Amino acid sequence: MKLLLVEDNPQLAHWLASLLREQDFVLDHVDNGEAADRLLAQTAYDVVLLDLNIPGLSGKAVLRRLRERGDTVPVIVLTATASLDQKVLCLEIGADDYLVKPFEVRELVARIKVLVRRQMPGKANDVSCGDLHYDLRTRRFTLAGQELALPPRERTLLEALMLKAGSTVSKQALIDSIFGLDDEPSADAIDIYMHRLRKKLEGSQATVITLRGVGYLLRTRQE
Repeated sequence: MKLLLVEDNPQLAHWLASLLREQDFVLDHVDNGEAADRLLAQTAYDVVLLDLNIPGLSGKAVLRRLRERGDTVPVIVLTATASLDQKVLCLEIGADDYLVKPFEVRELVARIKVLVRRQMPGKANDVSCGDLHYDLRTRRFTLAGQELALPPRERTLLEALMLKAGSTVSKQALIDSIFGLDDEPSADAIDIYMHRLRKKLEGSQATVITLRGVGYLLRTRQE
């Protein structure tokens, strides 16, 4: 899963980014509203973590612009203000959740998973494609009942496909899902990771097919 953290406190941002990356999230961080607005207009994220008091465009302005564009990406507002009026306003203008600082990272991760689950068909914690299963609560894969251990980027790639199981995912969307701002995006790398992933799915009921010029599709094998 790919997150955008919008936070101007460098110590808090570094702490949060480190802990979330340890949880195997791909994370981009910006410290001002204009940068956040530009990124959100051109990059797809699974969840946005948005501080309200940031330089330039305020968090509320970023949120308003996001919703005015018709973007439905889930947004968790992170703020030191526990005001009920502000919480209600943020929810009214499009926030999906509101978390008051200081908070426990475990709670933040749980809320992220809840918002991702809401975007999924059936809103279930468990997603299946044949004998390949994904548990959103633990973010673990099992294949034919055995845990499927994957390197970080192959895992993120399969997660992106699994959350869209039955739907086509473009190569650009996969590039966006596994590379952050500090990485060098590579279409060739996607081909390499996809080849490795297909090898690990050999003999299973799940397969990834390529739709040339369109993208990739995770589905059950056709007999």
